[in-house]
Amino acid sequence: MTFWKRLPPLFVLTLFWGCTAQAPVAKRDNLTSMYGSNSGGIRLQARVHHADTATSLLYFKLPTRDLLYKSGGDGRAFKASARVQYQVLANWGSRQLLDSAGTIVEDMTSDPSLDQELIGTLSLRPGQPASYVIKVTATDLNRESSGVAYLRVQRTASTRQYFLPIDKNTNLPLFTDHVRPGRSLGVRCGSLAGRSLWVGHRIADLSLPAPVFSTSEPNPSSSVMDSTFSVHVGPDGSFDLELTSAGLYHFRTDSNALDGYTVVALDQSHPVIGSAADMLRPMRYITSVQEYDRLSKAPNVRQAVEQFWLDAAGDRERAREAIRIYFERVETANHHFTSDVEGWRTDRGMVHIIFGRPTSIQKSDLSESWIYGEENNLMSLVFTFVRRQGPYTENDLILERDPILKGAWYRNVESWRNGRVYQN
Repeated sequence: MTFWKRLPPLFVLTLFWGCTAQAPVAKRDNLTSMYGSNSGGIRLQARVHHADTATSLLYFKLPTRDLLYKSGGDGRAFKASARVQYQVLANWGSRQLLDSAGTIVEDMTSDPSLDQELIGTLSLRPGQPASYVIKVTATDLNRESSGVAYLRVQRTASTRQYFLPIDKNTNLPLFTDHVRPGRSLGVRCGSLAGRSLWVGHRIADLSLPAPVFSTSEPNPSSSVMDSTFSVHVGPDGSFDLELTSAGLYHFRTDSNALDGYTVVALDQSHPVIGSAADMLRPMRYITSVQEYDRLSKAPNVRQAVEQFWLDAAGDRERAREAIRIYFERVETANHHFTSDVEGWRTDRGMVHIIFGRPTSIQKSDLSESWIYGEENNLMSLVFTFVRRQGPYTENDLILERDPILKGAWYRNVESWRNGRVYQN
Protein backbone atom coordinates (compact mmCIF):
# COMPACT_ATOMS: atom_id res chain seq x y z
CA MET A 1 0.00 0.00 0.00
CA THR A 2 1.26 3.46 -0.87
CA PHE A 3 0.25 6.78 0.67
CA TRP A 4 1.45 10.16 -0.56
CA LYS A 5 0.37 13.78 -0.77
CA ARG A 6 1.93 17.04 -1.83
CA LEU A 7 3.11 19.54 0.79
CA PRO A 8 4.79 22.63 -0.78
CA PRO A 9 7.69 23.05 -0.73
CA LEU A 10 8.17 19.46 0.41
CA PHE A 11 6.47 16.20 -0.42
CA VAL A 12 6.05 13.32 2.00
CA LEU A 13 5.23 9.71 1.31
CA THR A 14 5.29 6.47 3.23
CA LEU A 15 5.92 3.53 0.96
CA PHE A 16 5.61 -0.24 0.96
CA TRP A 17 8.62 -2.52 0.91
CA GLY A 18 9.30 -5.90 -0.55
CA CYS A 19 12.16 -8.34 -0.41
CA THR A 20 13.72 -11.11 -2.40
CA ALA A 21 13.99 -14.47 -0.72
CA GLN A 22 17.10 -15.43 -2.68
CA ALA A 23 18.83 -12.42 -4.16
CA PRO A 24 20.98 -12.82 -7.28
CA VAL A 25 24.62 -11.93 -7.62
CA ALA A 26 25.02 -8.22 -8.37
CA LYS A 27 27.37 -6.69 -10.88
CA ARG A 28 30.44 -5.14 -9.25
CA ASP A 29 30.03 -1.35 -9.07
CA ASN A 30 32.45 1.35 -10.07
CA LEU A 31 32.30 3.26 -6.79
CA THR A 32 33.41 6.53 -8.38
CA SER A 33 29.69 7.27 -8.76
CA MET A 34 29.57 7.88 -5.00
CA TYR A 35 31.52 11.11 -5.38
CA GLY A 36 30.40 12.49 -8.72
CA SER A 37 28.77 15.88 -9.16
CA ASN A 38 26.02 13.88 -10.93
CA SER A 39 25.43 16.53 -13.57
CA GLY A 40 22.30 15.58 -15.49
CA GLY A 41 21.36 12.85 -13.02
CA ILE A 42 19.22 12.67 -9.89
CA ARG A 43 20.80 14.18 -6.79
CA LEU A 44 19.55 11.41 -4.55
CA GLN A 45 20.08 11.73 -0.80
CA ALA A 46 19.45 8.93 1.70
CA ARG A 47 19.95 8.09 5.36
CA VAL A 48 19.00 5.26 7.73
CA HIS A 49 17.31 5.71 11.11
CA HIS A 50 16.77 2.98 13.69
CA ALA A 51 13.49 4.07 15.28
CA ASP A 52 14.03 1.41 17.95
CA THR A 53 15.95 -1.84 18.33
CA ALA A 54 13.57 -3.64 15.96
CA THR A 55 12.58 -0.99 13.38
CA SER A 56 14.87 0.55 10.77
CA LEU A 57 13.77 3.04 8.12
CA LEU A 58 15.49 4.20 4.94
CA TYR A 59 14.69 7.86 4.21
CA PHE A 60 15.30 9.25 0.72
CA LYS A 61 14.98 12.63 -0.97
CA LEU A 62 14.59 13.48 -4.67
CA PRO A 63 14.70 17.08 -6.00
CA THR A 64 11.78 17.62 -8.38
CA ARG A 65 13.99 19.72 -10.70
CA ASP A 66 15.95 16.52 -11.45
CA LEU A 67 12.83 14.68 -12.65
CA LEU A 68 11.06 14.96 -16.00
CA TYR A 69 7.37 15.85 -15.67
CA LYS A 70 5.29 14.80 -18.69
CA SER A 71 1.94 16.22 -19.65
CA GLY A 72 -0.92 13.84 -20.25
CA GLY A 73 -2.50 16.31 -22.67
CA ASP A 74 -5.99 17.76 -22.59
CA GLY A 75 -4.99 20.19 -19.84
CA ARG A 76 -4.20 17.43 -17.38
CA ALA A 77 -1.47 17.75 -14.73
CA PHE A 78 2.17 16.98 -15.38
CA LYS A 79 3.37 13.68 -13.96
CA ALA A 80 6.78 12.43 -12.80
CA SER A 81 7.50 8.78 -12.17
CA ALA A 82 10.59 7.36 -10.48
CA ARG A 83 11.67 3.99 -9.17
CA VAL A 84 13.49 3.94 -5.83
CA GLN A 85 15.12 0.70 -4.75
CA TYR A 86 17.77 -0.52 -2.38
CA GLN A 87 20.10 -3.50 -2.34
CA VAL A 88 21.61 -4.93 0.84
CA LEU A 89 25.25 -6.07 0.53
CA ALA A 90 27.41 -7.76 3.15
CA ASN A 91 30.22 -5.23 2.70
CA TRP A 92 31.83 -2.80 0.27
CA GLY A 93 32.63 -4.47 -3.02
CA SER A 94 30.42 -7.48 -2.28
CA ARG A 95 28.57 -8.98 -5.25
CA GLN A 96 26.08 -11.07 -3.28
CA LEU A 97 22.73 -9.45 -2.52
CA LEU A 98 21.33 -10.20 0.93
CA ASP A 99 18.05 -8.43 0.29
CA SER A 100 16.41 -5.88 -2.00
CA ALA A 101 13.27 -3.78 -2.08
CA GLY A 102 11.78 -0.89 -3.98
CA THR A 103 8.77 1.14 -4.95
CA ILE A 104 7.46 3.51 -7.61
CA VAL A 105 7.16 7.19 -6.68
CA GLU A 106 4.66 9.25 -8.68
CA ASP A 107 4.06 12.97 -8.37
CA MET A 108 1.60 15.19 -10.22
CA THR A 109 1.62 18.97 -10.48
CA SER A 110 0.17 21.72 -12.63
CA ASP A 111 3.51 23.57 -12.55
CA PRO A 112 6.57 21.35 -13.20
CA SER A 113 8.92 24.34 -12.84
CA LEU A 114 8.43 24.41 -9.06
CA ASP A 115 11.60 23.61 -7.11
CA GLN A 116 10.45 21.10 -4.51
CA GLU A 117 11.58 17.90 -2.81
CA LEU A 118 10.09 14.42 -2.63
CA ILE A 119 10.83 12.76 0.72
CA GLY A 120 9.86 9.19 1.46
CA THR A 121 10.64 6.11 3.53
CA LEU A 122 11.18 2.42 2.96
CA SER A 123 11.21 -0.08 5.81
CA LEU A 124 14.32 -2.22 6.07
CA ARG A 125 13.67 -5.90 6.59
CA PRO A 126 14.39 -7.13 10.15
CA GLY A 127 16.91 -9.89 10.69
CA GLN A 128 19.80 -8.34 8.75
CA PRO A 129 23.39 -8.53 10.06
CA ALA A 130 24.56 -6.04 12.68
CA SER A 131 26.52 -4.24 9.97
CA TYR A 132 25.97 -4.12 6.20
CA VAL A 133 26.03 -1.83 3.16
CA ILE A 134 23.01 -0.46 1.30
CA LYS A 135 23.08 0.74 -2.30
CA VAL A 136 20.12 3.05 -3.00
CA THR A 137 19.20 3.83 -6.61
CA ALA A 138 16.62 6.30 -7.94
CA THR A 139 15.69 6.10 -11.63
CA ASP A 140 13.56 8.60 -13.55
CA LEU A 141 11.23 6.37 -15.55
CA ASN A 142 10.41 9.19 -17.97
CA ARG A 143 13.99 9.52 -19.24
CA GLU A 144 16.15 6.84 -17.55
CA SER A 145 18.43 9.24 -15.68
CA SER A 146 19.43 8.02 -12.23
CA GLY A 147 21.24 8.71 -8.97
CA VAL A 148 23.00 6.40 -6.52
CA ALA A 149 23.79 6.60 -2.80
CA TYR A 150 25.72 4.14 -0.64
CA LEU A 151 25.25 3.78 3.12
CA ARG A 152 26.95 1.72 5.81
CA VAL A 153 24.26 0.51 8.23
CA GLN A 154 25.24 -0.29 11.82
CA ARG A 155 22.94 -1.40 14.60
CA THR A 156 25.33 -1.00 17.54
CA ALA A 157 23.32 0.47 20.44
CA SER A 158 23.18 4.27 20.82
CA THR A 159 25.29 4.98 17.73
CA ARG A 160 24.54 7.76 15.25
CA GLN A 161 21.84 5.96 13.23
CA TYR A 162 19.62 5.82 16.32
CA PHE A 163 19.38 9.63 16.03
CA LEU A 164 17.44 11.52 13.36
CA PRO A 165 17.69 15.33 12.98
CA ILE A 166 14.38 17.02 12.22
CA ASP A 167 13.58 20.37 10.62
CA LYS A 168 11.35 22.00 13.25
CA ASN A 169 9.54 24.11 10.64
CA THR A 170 8.37 21.13 8.57
CA ASN A 171 8.76 18.21 11.01
CA LEU A 172 10.63 16.38 8.24
CA PRO A 173 14.03 14.68 8.47
CA LEU A 174 17.27 16.40 7.54
CA PHE A 175 19.62 14.49 5.26
CA THR A 176 22.79 15.93 6.71
CA ASP A 177 24.30 16.28 10.17
CA HIS A 178 26.05 19.49 9.07
CA VAL A 179 23.95 22.57 9.77
CA ARG A 180 24.35 26.32 10.13
CA PRO A 181 25.26 27.99 13.44
CA GLY A 182 22.30 29.51 15.23
CA ARG A 183 19.86 26.96 13.85
CA SER A 184 17.30 25.20 16.03
CA LEU A 185 16.45 21.61 15.20
CA GLY A 186 14.73 18.62 16.71
CA VAL A 187 16.34 15.22 17.19
CA ARG A 188 14.50 11.89 17.40
CA CYS A 189 16.04 9.01 19.35
CA GLY A 190 13.16 6.77 20.41
CA SER A 191 15.34 4.11 22.03
CA LEU A 192 16.61 6.72 24.54
CA ALA A 193 13.23 8.16 25.59
CA GLY A 194 13.30 9.59 29.11
CA ARG A 195 17.10 9.59 29.40
CA SER A 196 19.60 12.42 29.72
CA LEU A 197 22.45 12.79 27.25
CA TRP A 198 25.92 14.24 27.84
CA VAL A 199 26.90 16.77 25.17
CA GLY A 200 30.40 17.98 24.39
CA HIS A 201 31.09 21.03 22.22
CA ARG A 202 34.38 21.62 20.42
CA ILE A 203 35.37 24.70 18.43
CA ALA A 204 35.86 24.08 14.72
CA ASP A 205 39.32 23.07 13.48
CA LEU A 206 40.46 25.57 10.83
CA SER A 207 43.76 23.90 9.92
CA LEU A 208 44.53 22.61 6.41
CA PRO A 209 45.82 19.15 5.48
CA ALA A 210 49.50 18.71 4.68
CA PRO A 211 50.49 18.11 1.02
CA VAL A 212 50.21 14.57 -0.32
CA PHE A 213 53.99 14.05 -0.11
CA SER A 214 54.45 15.25 3.49
CA THR A 215 56.30 12.95 5.91
CA SER A 216 54.68 14.41 9.05
CA GLU A 217 52.28 12.26 11.04
CA PRO A 218 48.58 13.30 11.00
CA ASN A 219 47.06 14.52 14.22
CA PRO A 220 44.95 11.92 16.07
CA SER A 221 41.25 12.51 16.57
CA SER A 222 40.90 14.49 19.81
CA SER A 223 38.30 13.71 22.47
CA VAL A 224 38.95 16.97 24.34
CA MET A 225 35.92 19.27 24.45
CA ASP A 226 35.83 23.03 24.98
CA SER A 227 32.55 22.90 26.91
CA THR A 228 29.90 20.41 28.05
CA PHE A 229 26.21 20.42 28.87
CA SER A 230 23.32 17.96 29.03
CA VAL A 231 19.98 17.51 27.27
CA HIS A 232 16.96 15.47 28.31
CA VAL A 233 15.16 13.20 25.85
CA GLY A 234 11.41 13.56 26.27
CA PRO A 235 9.00 10.66 26.76
CA ASP A 236 8.20 10.87 23.03
CA GLY A 237 11.85 10.08 22.25
CA SER A 238 12.87 13.53 21.01
CA PHE A 239 14.65 16.68 22.16
CA ASP A 240 15.31 20.17 20.80
CA LEU A 241 18.78 21.51 20.09
CA GLU A 242 19.94 25.12 19.78
CA LEU A 243 23.25 25.38 17.92
CA THR A 244 24.38 28.65 19.43
CA SER A 245 27.88 28.62 17.92
CA ALA A 246 29.94 26.90 15.25
CA GLY A 247 31.78 23.68 15.98
CA LEU A 248 31.19 20.03 16.80
CA TYR A 249 28.41 18.82 19.14
CA HIS A 250 28.77 15.20 20.29
CA PHE A 251 25.93 13.40 22.13
CA ARG A 252 26.60 10.40 24.38
CA THR A 253 24.62 8.39 26.89
CA ASP A 254 27.20 9.26 29.58
CA SER A 255 30.54 11.02 29.86
CA ASN A 256 32.47 7.73 29.84
CA ALA A 257 30.96 6.53 26.56
CA LEU A 258 32.71 7.21 23.26
CA ASP A 259 30.18 6.35 20.55
CA GLY A 260 27.20 8.57 19.99
CA TYR A 261 25.78 11.14 17.60
CA THR A 262 27.54 14.19 16.20
CA VAL A 263 26.15 17.41 14.71
CA VAL A 264 28.58 19.90 13.17
CA ALA A 265 27.66 23.58 12.82
CA LEU A 266 29.59 25.02 9.86
CA ASP A 267 29.74 28.27 7.89
CA GLN A 268 26.44 29.84 6.91
CA SER A 269 26.78 29.01 3.20
CA HIS A 270 28.18 25.46 3.47
CA PRO A 271 28.26 23.35 1.29
CA VAL A 272 28.09 25.93 -1.52
CA ILE A 273 30.42 28.83 -2.33
CA GLY A 274 28.40 31.74 -0.99
CA SER A 275 30.91 34.50 -0.28
CA ALA A 276 34.29 35.91 -1.23
CA ALA A 277 35.77 34.21 1.85
CA ASP A 278 34.42 30.87 0.60
CA MET A 279 36.27 31.46 -2.67
CA LEU A 280 39.49 32.55 -1.01
CA ARG A 281 40.14 29.78 1.52
CA PRO A 282 40.40 26.81 -0.91
CA MET A 283 42.81 28.86 -3.03
CA ARG A 284 45.49 28.10 -0.44
CA TYR A 285 46.17 24.76 -2.17
CA ILE A 286 47.51 26.48 -5.30
CA THR A 287 48.94 29.77 -3.99
CA SER A 288 52.12 30.67 -2.15
CA VAL A 289 51.99 32.16 1.34
CA GLN A 290 52.71 35.61 -0.09
CA GLU A 291 50.07 35.30 -2.83
CA TYR A 292 47.42 34.12 -0.40
CA ASP A 293 48.23 36.91 2.03
CA ARG A 294 47.94 39.48 -0.77
CA LEU A 295 44.58 38.07 -1.89
CA SER A 296 43.21 38.03 1.66
CA LYS A 297 44.15 41.69 2.22
CA ALA A 298 42.76 42.96 -1.09
CA PRO A 299 40.02 45.64 -0.80
CA ASN A 300 37.79 43.46 -2.98
CA VAL A 301 38.65 39.80 -2.34
CA ARG A 302 36.32 38.37 -4.97
CA GLN A 303 37.73 40.67 -7.63
CA ALA A 304 41.28 39.80 -6.56
CA VAL A 305 40.57 36.06 -6.80
CA GLU A 306 39.05 36.47 -10.26
CA GLN A 307 42.07 38.52 -11.36
CA PHE A 308 44.37 35.73 -10.12
CA TRP A 309 42.61 33.28 -12.43
CA LEU A 310 42.59 35.73 -15.33
CA ASP A 311 46.34 36.29 -14.99
CA ALA A 312 46.89 32.53 -14.77
CA ALA A 313 44.74 31.60 -17.77
CA GLY A 314 45.70 34.47 -20.05
CA ASP A 315 42.18 35.01 -21.41
CA ARG A 316 38.73 35.43 -19.96
CA GLU A 317 37.14 32.25 -21.34
CA ARG A 318 39.85 29.94 -20.01
CA ALA A 319 39.76 31.76 -16.67
CA ARG A 320 35.98 31.35 -16.45
CA GLU A 321 36.25 27.62 -17.16
CA ALA A 322 39.04 27.14 -14.60
CA ILE A 323 37.05 29.02 -11.95
CA ARG A 324 33.93 26.97 -12.67
CA ILE A 325 35.66 23.61 -12.40
CA TYR A 326 37.88 24.46 -9.42
CA PHE A 327 35.03 25.69 -7.25
CA GLU A 328 32.66 23.00 -8.51
CA ARG A 329 35.19 20.53 -7.10
CA VAL A 330 35.23 22.48 -3.82
CA GLU A 331 31.44 22.17 -3.54
CA THR A 332 31.54 18.47 -4.49
CA ALA A 333 34.14 17.93 -1.75
CA ASN A 334 31.86 19.70 0.73
CA HIS A 335 28.93 17.50 -0.24
CA HIS A 336 30.79 14.20 0.02
CA PHE A 337 33.77 14.53 2.35
CA THR A 338 32.66 16.82 5.18
CA SER A 339 33.40 15.20 8.53
CA ASP A 340 34.00 17.37 11.59
CA VAL A 341 35.42 19.98 9.18
CA GLU A 342 34.34 21.19 5.74
CA GLY A 343 34.93 18.66 3.00
CA TRP A 344 37.42 20.83 1.10
CA ARG A 345 39.68 20.86 4.21
CA THR A 346 39.92 17.06 4.34
CA ASP A 347 42.53 14.85 2.69
CA ARG A 348 40.03 13.46 0.20
CA GLY A 349 38.74 16.96 -0.52
CA MET A 350 42.25 18.23 -1.21
CA VAL A 351 43.03 15.35 -3.60
CA HIS A 352 39.67 15.71 -5.35
CA ILE A 353 40.19 19.45 -5.92
CA ILE A 354 43.73 19.14 -7.27
CA PHE A 355 43.52 15.82 -9.16
CA GLY A 356 39.82 15.51 -10.00
CA ARG A 357 37.62 12.45 -10.02
CA PRO A 358 39.55 9.13 -9.97
CA THR A 359 39.20 6.50 -12.67
CA SER A 360 38.17 3.90 -10.10
CA ILE A 361 37.71 3.51 -6.35
CA GLN A 362 38.33 0.45 -4.20
CA LYS A 363 36.62 0.69 -0.82
CA SER A 364 36.39 -1.26 2.42
CA ASP A 365 35.14 -0.40 5.91
CA LEU A 366 38.60 0.81 6.88
CA SER A 367 40.03 2.41 3.74
CA GLU A 368 39.60 3.73 0.20
CA SER A 369 42.02 3.64 -2.72
CA TRP A 370 41.62 6.17 -5.52
CA ILE A 371 43.20 5.09 -8.78
CA TYR A 372 43.99 7.58 -11.55
CA GLY A 373 44.64 5.46 -14.63
CA GLU A 374 44.35 1.72 -15.17
CA GLU A 375 44.30 -0.61 -12.19
CA ASN A 376 47.54 -2.57 -11.66
CA ASN A 377 49.42 -0.19 -13.98
CA LEU A 378 52.68 1.03 -12.44
CA MET A 379 52.23 4.38 -14.20
CA SER A 380 48.88 5.03 -12.52
CA LEU A 381 48.54 7.31 -9.50
CA VAL A 382 47.11 5.67 -6.38
CA PHE A 383 45.98 7.54 -3.27
CA THR A 384 45.09 5.39 -0.25
CA PHE A 385 42.95 6.86 2.53
CA VAL A 386 42.60 5.10 5.89
CA ARG A 387 39.72 5.70 8.27
CA ARG A 388 40.85 7.62 11.34
CA GLN A 389 39.54 5.97 14.49
CA GLY A 390 37.26 8.25 16.47
CA PRO A 391 33.71 8.51 17.79
CA TYR A 392 32.51 11.50 15.79
CA THR A 393 32.15 10.41 12.18
CA GLU A 394 32.78 7.54 9.80
CA ASN A 395 33.63 10.03 7.06
CA ASP A 396 37.08 11.00 8.36
CA LEU A 397 39.73 9.32 6.20
CA ILE A 398 43.44 10.17 6.32
CA LEU A 399 45.72 9.98 3.29
CA GLU A 400 48.73 7.67 3.45
CA ARG A 401 51.21 10.30 2.30
CA ASP A 402 54.19 9.31 0.20
CA PRO A 403 57.18 11.38 -1.01
CA ILE A 404 56.81 9.66 -4.39
CA LEU A 405 53.63 11.73 -4.95
CA LYS A 406 55.56 15.02 -4.81
CA GLY A 407 56.13 15.27 -8.57
CA ALA A 408 52.47 14.60 -9.41
CA TRP A 409 51.35 17.15 -6.82
CA TYR A 410 53.49 19.97 -8.19
CA ARG A 411 52.62 19.15 -11.80
CA ASN A 412 48.93 19.45 -11.05
CA VAL A 413 49.30 22.57 -8.93
CA GLU A 414 51.38 24.20 -11.67
CA SER A 415 48.72 23.25 -14.21
CA TRP A 416 46.07 25.04 -12.15
CA ARG A 417 48.38 28.04 -11.74
CA ASN A 418 48.63 28.23 -15.53
CA GLY A 419 44.85 28.18 -15.86
CA ARG A 420 44.74 24.66 -17.28
CA VAL A 421 42.19 22.25 -15.87
CA TYR A 422 44.01 19.02 -15.07
CA GLN A 423 42.14 15.73 -14.95
CA ASN A 424 44.32 12.67 -14.51
